[in-house]
This record gives sequence, C-alpha cells and structure tokens, in this order.
Amino acid sequence: MNTPATVSWTHDGLEKAALWSSANDAPPPKAIVEVDDSLGADDAYRMATNGTGMLFTGDYHNARQLLSAIARRIPAGGKAKRTAAAPTTAERFYKYRQARTHRARILSMLLVPVGPGPAVALRRAPDVTEAWTNAFGQVAEPVVVSLQELLGAIGAQQWRTTGLHVAALDAKIHPHYGTFAPVRGEYLDLVARAELPGLGRAFDIGTGTGVLAAILAKRGVTEVIGTDSQERAVACAQATFASLGLGERARAVKQEMFPEGRADVVVCNPPWLPGTPQTLLDYAVYDPKSAMLRAFLAGLPDHLAEDGQGWLVISDLAERLGLRTRAELLSWIEGAGLAVLGREDTVPAHGRAADASDPFHVERSGEVTSLWRLGVK
Repeated sequence: MNTPATVSWTHDGLEKAALWSSANDAPPPKAIVEVDDSLGADDAYRMATNGTGMLFTGDYHNARQLLSAIARRIPAGGKAKRTAAAPTTAERFYKYRQARTHRARILSMLLVPVGPGPAVALRRAPDVTEAWTNAFGQVAEPVVVSLQELLGAIGAQQWRTTGLHVAALDAKIHPHYGTFAPVRGEYLDLVARAELPGLGRAFDIGTGTGVLAAILAKRGVTEVIGTDSQERAVACAQATFASLGLGERARAVKQEMFPEGRADVVVCNPPWLPGTPQTLLDYAVYDPKSAMLRAFLAGLPDHLAEDGQGWLVISDLAERLGLRTRAELLSWIEGAGLAVLGREDTVPAHGRAADASDPFHVERSGEVTSLWRLGVK
C-alpha cells in the first residue's frame, strides 16, 4: 500500500500539514494557500489555472458557490489547431477528452479540510460521516481533499441510499462509491433474454455492481462467479447478491480477469471506449488500448466448458468515433481461436442519444449495443 502524501501550507506564519486524500489517486497541488469567503471567482480561477491549490476555511455553502463560479469560467473546449483538413471524429473526441481532463484539474484545486469524525472543518458543513467513510474510509488525523471529490462521494451516497431500479431484475440495486451505476438498461436486457447454453456455471468478468451476475443467477444458473480487480466492486457485488437473495448462487472475488475453471457462459461487458481513465468511474468507460477487451477474448477459450459460450456485451460507439474498427474486433476474435455464433443487437434508450446539443450526437444517435455470442472453433 502506498504511503499517503502529505500537503503543507502556511497559517498565520506557521507551517501546517495534513494528509492528502484522493480516491482517484490524483496528485496533490504543488502549492497550497489558505483562502476564505473573501476570495473572488476571477482570482480563484486564475489561481486554479496556475496549479495553486486553495484550501477553503470559510463557509461550506460559499465554497460550493465558488466552485460553481470557477466552473463557469472554464472554456467549453480546448483550442483547436488550425489545419488544412477538417479534424476527424477521433481527433475531435480526443480534443473533447483533453478539455474534460483540463476542466477536472481546474476544479480539483479548491480544497477543504476534513478532521477525525469524519467532519468537514467549515462553517455550516453537512454531516458527511456515512458518505466519507464509504468512499474513503476512516479519518484518524486531519486530511485535505478536493471539494469536487467530496461532492462526488456525497452524490454517490445518495445513489447508494436511494438505489437504482433494474427492470431486468425487477428490483433495486445500490451502487457503491467508485462502481458504475448500470443506468443503461438495454445491455442488461440483452443478457436477460439471450438463450443460455447451460445452467451449470457462469463467470461475469469485471462484475462491477454485480448486476449481470445477478441476472444470470436469477435466470437459474446454479453457480455464478463475478470477478473484479477493485475491492470496492467486489464488496458492492457481494452486497447486491445478498440484497437480492442470491447469495447461495452468486459470489464475487477479487481477480484481474478469469477465475479458475470453465463455465457454460462467460460474460464480459468491458469498457466500451479505448482511452486512459482519469477517475474511478472512468475505469468502467475507458479501456487503455482495448486491453481488457483483448484479454477477455484471448483467455476465453481456456475458460469455456464444452459447448459453452462467451458473451461479449459491447457498444459500437468506439467504431463510430473512429477509435477502433470492426475489422480490428473481428481480427481479435479470429486470433483467439473463436467463432461468432450469433449476435443480438439493440439501440440505446438513454438521454444522450437524443440530445442534439451533445457534440457527438450524430455518433451517439446511431449507436448499436450488441451481445456477441462466441464459441471455440
């Protein structure tokens, strides 16, 4: 385990220090200064763009308003290079990602102090005990965290408390902090209705909240094992199985990819877009160089039972954005010694597909999500 970083700043001429907290493993600002309610938004934006962390010491609600004011001052996109040819869709997407990363870095410069309790050491701060503990763990000594991450933890706790209704399960699940909430029901429906090749055992690779494993268990698969490399996800999946009364059929284990043995069904819903994740939730969206997708395909033959099937659940958005080609996907399937037994498609029903203001509306509106049924040649 890495030793937590320590940050320091000056208070009334004396140096103070605290531990740095970031569930996203973001590095601390190189310089931190104390600020209060008197700091204006223009000055705050200037300091943030210069990489100066601002440790807020005033009123919590004023801190939130200042964060919103900083956000309004961030340009919508990066400066595009002038070229003779119009940028490709992939180039536009990379520029968009760079702008989002820049925005996140700027917003991360507004910091708040948290003490044992845990308690935010600002006037009128809310009780964050449950949200903080579930996201970051216990607080034994003073720490400093970005307000943006703290708000993310509070929002995640609201998701966890309220729950998310999953039509394919006809029940609610309760996503934990750092696990991706399955708000797109169309890919869940694909797994819920695809014909099962057997009911003995199933693996769910990269289980996350455990929702796909739960669907398979509810459909009658005797033993379902979900794997995930993140402890948060394993704990969330276990809680999902218990809450749905599926604990005797389904379990989650910490594993990079496949568990030992073979299964009748091995399902994987890898991150759909090649790219570098910046936050915990990004790991459910971005797969660097399609590494997880390729590892799933390469290892699948060694984990399928006789007449077993691999179910690859993936969108073609990466293809539409020019980040990956269909030919590449098919070559990886072929190279792994797999054959395509069939494919079931569906179209997205989420709001972004119909949002004409989205910079990639054309690509999103044509998106197709597929369940590829794969078998050993």
